Amino acid sequence: MPMKVKKNQRKEERAIFALGNEAVVEGALLAGCSFFAGYPITPSTEIAEIMADRLPRIPEGVFIQMEDEIASMGAIIGASLAGRKSMTATSGPGFSLMQEHIGYACMTEAPLVIVNVMRGGPSTGLPTSPAQGDVQQARWGTHGDHSIIVLSASDVQECLDMTVQAFNLSEKYRSPVILLLDEITAHTREKIHIPNKDTFEIFSRIKPSMPPEWFVPYEESMRGVPPMPALGEGYRFHVTGLTHDVNGYPTSRPEEVQKLMQRLFRKIDQFFYDIQIVEETACDDAEVLVIAYGCVARSAHLAVLQARDLGIKAGLLKLKTLFPFPRPAVEKLIRQCRTVIVPEMNMGQMSREVKRVNNGHSQVRTLNRIDGQIITPAEILKQLQKA
Repeated sequence: MPMKVKKNQRKEERAIFALGNEAVVEGALLAGCSFFAGYPITPSTEIAEIMADRLPRIPEGVFIQMEDEIASMGAIIGASLAGRKSMTATSGPGFSLMQEHIGYACMTEAPLVIVNVMRGGPSTGLPTSPAQGDVQQARWGTHGDHSIIVLSASDVQECLDMTVQAFNLSEKYRSPVILLLDEITAHTREKIHIPNKDTFEIFSRIKPSMPPEWFVPYEESMRGVPPMPALGEGYRFHVTGLTHDVNGYPTSRPEEVQKLMQRLFRKIDQFFYDIQIVEETACDDAEVLVIAYGCVARSAHLAVLQARDLGIKAGLLKLKTLFPFPRPAVEKLIRQCRTVIVPEMNMGQMSREVKRVNNGHSQVRTLNRIDGQIITPAEILKQLQKA
């Protein structure tokens, strides 16, 4: 879902020299975020610090530092139900604490954004070093079958753009959206362009169009996304983490449970074309493909260009959406390329997804680092030369 802009955007935008974490704040404010609750944790703390300064300056903007990450999630769920676009930011240990409330947000269909700036782990791990070890946790961290949207950013401009996308997708599909950064991306400083908020598309949740007495809170629809009034607007509805019927009240009737769970998946699954965002570089005639995300995608981009200079037909598929896994884009290029290289700063969390859809079409190779150091272009180029 590329950001839609008007022709005169260049005249309206302004440029700043910013950290990735600063760009996240700019994107959140452009998207209409008016509530932030969080707890400081390296390497995401700048997001909370800047929000503490910026939010009170806007109409109805609220920043609150909570006692921990569990309370932070509870606060942004409550703010979302009250009609606010809400966000929190954290890193590995805090993200672990959030998982139960992430499940509650999935079940109650509360639109909100969680930014997780990944660092080395598990446990306290490497607080100031980059990693990509939270990928599968972002998808499966909370218990039970659930559908969720996980995005990634690889440079500072994307930190802004993908934060806007995260809010748009959360509001459009009434779902929590997790934006994964890594310490390198979050703490890189470079020039970015901030467009005027009137020059691109901002999506807000659909409100009920019927009178309050006709309102059915979780009624079936073609999109599978029920309209969402704010608490206090005159529409009465029950909110629970239990499986519930169309009126929001707890149920254990198999047919009602089945319909609810199918709808929660369907509202995401039928819009893969809108949610699954990728970017291709030199893929038209590629014989060797690199699939990467986050800061590693920047190393991969340079490695692919260097490989091209050496006569190697290399291409890059950068994943901006990690989940739902962009299978159509991956499968198309896997069929075309004889070798696929998946570099990651973990033991192979996204390569498992690539191998799952490969079906023997290509040879899938991994390049992994778990020592708190970035994967360099030279390391990826070496793998491309071997392939």
